[in-house]
Amino acid sequence: MKRVDFYHLQRWPLEQALPPLLSKVQESGQRAVVLTASRERAEALSAVLWTWKPDSWLPHGTPGDGFDAEQPVWLAEKDTRPNGAAILLLTDGMTSSRMDEYDRCLDLFDGRDPDAVQSARERWKACRDKGWEMHYWQQTERGGWTEKASANTDASHQSG
Repeated sequence: MKRVDFYHLQRWPLEQALPPLLSKVQESGQRAVVLTASRERAEALSAVLWTWKPDSWLPHGTPGDGFDAEQPVWLAEKDTRPNGAAILLLTDGMTSSRMDEYDRCLDLFDGRDPDAVQSARERWKACRDKGWEMHYWQQTERGGWTEKASANTDASHQSG
């Protein structure tokens, strides 16, 4: 069964929420693909990953960087998986026809945008209807995450 986690961004924009999530993916030894709405968005997020902490950076690449298969994190607007990633991160309301290829999907959406919230609800329903394990997380005051709902599973816990 696939697992899909929906992250309801309320306190931080994607640029602040994405680096810690990707850091956890990398700490677990896994690779990720971040699907964005445009090439410009992928490049902007790439710039964030270079500078998100003064004393560290997250190794990653975009289509212009080369060495696609070797990148631990791949940021792109095309629904590809050149690095064999196990984790897919959807941003900007994107969907993927390749979700079956991943072990886990993180769907990050802007909770301050009513259209983004409605779109996330539709994606939640589509994933639930496929029988996938579903988890819904809301951002806490400190920027951590609290699980508020799940479907097709009995598991539930808090983080942050």
